[in-house]
Amino acid sequence: MDLLIDLGNSRLKWAHSAAGRWGTGDALHAQQDMGIVLDDAWGRLGKPARVVIASVAPNPVRAALVDWCRRHWALEPIAIRARTEQLGVRHCYAQPEGLGADRWAALIAVRGLTQANACIVDCGTAVTVDALAANGEFRGGAIFPGLRLLRESLLHGTGGIREAQGRTDSALGCSTADAVAAGTQHGLVGAVALLVAEQIAALGGQAEVFLTGGDAPLLRAHLKPPVREVPDLVLKGLARILDTL
Repeated sequence: MDLLIDLGNSRLKWAHSAAGRWGTGDALHAQQDMGIVLDDAWGRLGKPARVVIASVAPNPVRAALVDWCRRHWALEPIAIRARTEQLGVRHCYAQPEGLGADRWAALIAVRGLTQANACIVDCGTAVTVDALAANGEFRGGAIFPGLRLLRESLLHGTGGIREAQGRTDSALGCSTADAVAAGTQHGLVGAVALLVAEQIAALGGQAEVFLTGGDAPLLRAHLKPPVREVPDLVLKGLARILDTL
């Protein structure tokens, strides 16, 4: 069994991969003791053959996970980083390692799912929108605050807003909470739709759209088809990369 890990800014996601079997799990780690989070998540898990990780989490969080694997399994996690070229994907960055490992793994996963133009939307703490051409060239992307960050920015950056949980079904909010909830959700949807449309135009006017991340269901209904929701896109990319190691 291999353990594939997507360590984000607020959530830990993993998959067990072995002989055609695939099982997943997740846990919230933001503002929590990482050792306790991992004890609860993996304390009863058998020792994996290999551990591979894509992480955009702060260094102390990543270090705590690596230390836990060393102490409990005597294993050194394999850290994935973006490369100039890998598994049919070619980089556009002058410094490929500057791209987040999660975005690179998602590109690798999508290349395994389609040979057509693709736009990849990952909706987590931050939202990333990346363009992958049919010839395998990563054309670039955009990063936008996710829904939680948008709401927290109003709570922390203003003096009069104290609540962000309200109705989102109308842009005519009749309370501050409703106005913030609706405004941030509609704003996120609008921003992502605009970014996707611009990237599809840059790809020649046609592209498949792949959605992943916690807020993917929220966005799916507002994007023009074809749209495919793939919950474990980063982990599936890690599995493809691990097969080459």
